[in-house]
Amino acid sequence: MKLSEFKFDLPTGLVALYPAENRDESRLMVLHRDSGEIEHKVFKDIVNYFDEGDVMVSNDTMVFPARLYGNKEKTGAKIEVFLLRELNEEMHLWDVLVDPARKIRVGNKLYFGDGDLVAEVIDNTTSRGRTIRFLFDGTDEEFYKTIENLGETPLPKYIKRDTEPEDKDRFQTIYAKNKGAVAAPTAGLHFTRQLLKRLEIKGVEMDHITLHIGLGTFRPVDVEDLTKHKMDSENFNVGDHTVEKVNLALDSKKKVCAVGTTTMRALESSVSANNRLKPRTGWTDKFIFPQYDFKICSAMVTNFHMPESTLLMMAAAFGGYELVMEAYQVAMKEKYRFLTYGDAMLIV
Repeated sequence: MKLSEFKFDLPTGLVALYPAENRDESRLMVLHRDSGEIEHKVFKDIVNYFDEGDVMVSNDTMVFPARLYGNKEKTGAKIEVFLLRELNEEMHLWDVLVDPARKIRVGNKLYFGDGDLVAEVIDNTTSRGRTIRFLFDGTDEEFYKTIENLGETPLPKYIKRDTEPEDKDRFQTIYAKNKGAVAAPTAGLHFTRQLLKRLEIKGVEMDHITLHIGLGTFRPVDVEDLTKHKMDSENFNVGDHTVEKVNLALDSKKKVCAVGTTTMRALESSVSANNRLKPRTGWTDKFIFPQYDFKICSAMVTNFHMPESTLLMMAAAFGGYELVMEAYQVAMKEKYRFLTYGDAMLIV
C-alpha cells in the first residue's frame, strides 16, 4: 500500500488536550469486521463484547518522566533533553533528543535543577539525537529518584499546553508496573479498577505483556512505498503466564483481544511455527500494515490516530482498510476525540 492512502484532514479541534473526566467514560466506537456495522458506545460498555474464557492482553509498561529542562554551561542557554533509552546503567549513558539541537555539541556540559544533575554530551547520533553521560556519584536508586524529581511527564508535542500535576497519573495506565516507556500505551488509559473487576466477574482473563514504547512508534513515515519504511526497535517481553492463557483461549476458540497497537506488535512478534504464542524477550521492529495476516488476536482496542501514522496502518490492517478509513470519517463527523487523551475504538 501507499502512504498517501492513509491521508485525511484531522481538524485540530478534535485533538484531545485533556482526558475524559472518568477513564472508562470515554466514547467507544465498535467496528464489526464481518458485517461492517459501526456502533457508538461508552468505553465501559466494552464488557458486553466479551465472554467467559476470552483473554485481553495489555501492555504494563510504565512511563518515566523523560523530559528534562536544563541549561548549557557558560551561556546558560535553556535546553530540553528528552531521554529515549538508557544504553549503559553503570555509566549512566543515555540516548536522547535535544532541543535546540544546533546549540548542543559534543563536549558541552548540561546542568539540570540547581546543579543536582550534570550531563556531558559525548556523541552525535542523528540531527537531534545525542548520546550523553550523566555525571552522578550517588547510588542507582538516588540517580533514578533525581530523574523522577527533575523530569516532566512526556506529553506528546501535539498536546499544546503545559504539563499539569494530574498528567502524572492520567498519562499512565492503572496497571503500569515496568518502567521504561517514553509514551503511554494509550488504549489502556481507558481501563479503571471497577471495569477490570466487571470483566473478571464475567470470566474474562486480563494478562499483560511489556513493550517499552520509544518515539519510533510515532516517527513519521516519509516513503510512499510502505514496504520501504523501517520501524525503530522497541524492547519487549512476552512471558510464560501470558503464553499459557492466550494459547488456552485459542485452543478453546475464545477471543483474544490486544489492548493497543504496542500489545499487538509484541504478540505478533512472538508467534510459533504452529501459529500459537511463544515466550519471547528481545527487540522488535515489526511494521504491520495492510495486507497483514494476524495470527493471534480476534479483537483489538485502539485509540484514534494521526493521518499517515504507523498506528493507523496497523488498525487498518486489522479492521480492513476500507472499513477503518470509513470509520475515521464517521468519527470526525461525530466529533470523536483523537490521539493520546482521546476516545477509543474496539474492532471485533
